[in-house]
Amino acid sequence: MTEQLITEYKQALEEVTLVPAAGGRFEVYIDGEMVFSKKEAGRFPKYEEIRSVVQQRLKR
Repeated sequence: MTEQLITEYKQALEEVTLVPAAGGRFEVYIDGEMVFSKKEAGRFPKYEEIRSVVQQRLKR
C-alpha cells in the first residue's frame, strides 16, 4: 500500500512514515488524524479506501 501511495502521489505527498507496532495493530494517519484502524474495523484497509481519503485531503 505504501509503495502504491508513493507511486501515485509522489509529487503531492510531503512525507510517508511507517512505524512498526506490536499486537497486530495497523493504523493509518493523515496529518495526525487516524483515518483507519485495523482493530476498529476488524480487517486491513483496501487501497481504494486509503486512496480516497488521501485524494480528499489533497483537495483541501
